[in-house]
Amino acid sequence: MLNFAIQTARDAGAILAERLGRARVTNKGTIDLVTEADFASEKLIIERIKSYYPRHAILAEESGQSERAGAAEWKWIIDPLDGTTNYAHGYPSFCVSIGLEHNGAMALGVVYDPTRDEVFAAERGEGATLNGRRIHVSEHEDLNASLICTGFPYDVRERNDFARHFFNFIMHAQGVRRDGSAALDLAYVACGRFDGFWEEGLHPWDVAAGVILVEEAGGRVSHYDGRPFDIYTPPIVASNGLIHEPMMRVLAL
Repeated sequence: MLNFAIQTARDAGAILAERLGRARVTNKGTIDLVTEADFASEKLIIERIKSYYPRHAILAEESGQSERAGAAEWKWIIDPLDGTTNYAHGYPSFCVSIGLEHNGAMALGVVYDPTRDEVFAAERGEGATLNGRRIHVSEHEDLNASLICTGFPYDVRERNDFARHFFNFIMHAQGVRRDGSAALDLAYVACGRFDGFWEEGLHPWDVAAGVILVEEAGGRVSHYDGRPFDIYTPPIVASNGLIHEPMMRVLAL
């Protein structure tokens, strides 16, 4: 099923690449965008899953949850275009994210960046890869020497804690980045480009694939207080494991 997910993500990513710069944009909310490329990518992924795995449930960002979701043993969790605002502005930080849940636990995940032709993939117990080569989280042990990333929730203006967390990480880390795609951020933690990531207000499709990538690459994922992470219940902190406790201390300030 991992190879199926990889090929499906590649094909969906090709749609995004082909329509970049000319996809029609509409608003789902005040600042929450959607493009026709979102729908085209999601349509391809869903039709592919229904064709090859008709008994599986599907949870997708634009079309919601399939009718089989209540009883299905397997559930695909899809973000057809993570980083829609970036995509709408032509900023090359977006991806396709496909995760597969088995009996409530993530079994595999694929994140595909069509602008760099990078496929991040992981299967439970089999490790994580980038374009077929094994990847591992970074080895930085000092938060002060670490590059951290985050995202801005769409309702950031209503989240009083976010500005405090952002300021505190600027004061305690070497650098903080915000690229606008949680799935790519987590993939970058998995391959060591980022040392840690935190964000609130995310949805299951934003993190499903990324979480298993980080874990299979040797990292750690949890809630802000260290409780085991549930993709349906944000917020999330992910790291190389070595700076996880320091990151949680910063989030507690």
